[in-house]
Amino acid sequence: MTEEIIIAGFGGQGVLSMGKILAYSGIMQNQEVSWMPSYGPEMRGGTANVTVVLSDERISSPIVNSFDTAIILNQQSMDKFENSVKKGGLLIYDPNGITRHPIRTDIEIYTIDAAYESSRMKSSKVFNMIVLGGFLKLKPLIDPEHMHQGLEKSLPARHHHMIAENERAIEKGKEIIMPKYLLN
Repeated sequence: MTEEIIIAGFGGQGVLSMGKILAYSGIMQNQEVSWMPSYGPEMRGGTANVTVVLSDERISSPIVNSFDTAIILNQQSMDKFENSVKKGGLLIYDPNGITRHPIRTDIEIYTIDAAYESSRMKSSKVFNMIVLGGFLKLKPLIDPEHMHQGLEKSLPARHHHMIAENERAIEKGKEIIMPKYLLN
């Protein structure tokens, strides 16, 4: 099993953190992992993306040009990465701020209204964990025990009190993700 993932959005949406948590969780599950971030010079509001590869075998290169899964969190990323999803692959996106929705018919497309749900939960900081939960429902690559360990490893000790909240957000994401065709 090898899963090549791109997570893309604005800085401040937790894109890099989501990738880091996924990567650490894969390590805790004894998988081979590659985590390659890319971001603009801005601290928040600039573009950011991260490529994560999880595999049962050695990873020959962290550079990936086509992906099994794309998790898209803004329009610029949709424009850039929609066509990078492999035929038969998966595209997950939060429709908040998306003006041109994906149109491909050779991939699975799911929406997750994480921006809305994180505001309902009164915590914008769990936005990325809601999205991650939706991804893990569709592709359960990481078991909950290793996800917990990945959260512990990637969050600074001063934020460990937020692990339970992050796990609740992951579960909420699993509940609210839906196929795009249900929106039409």
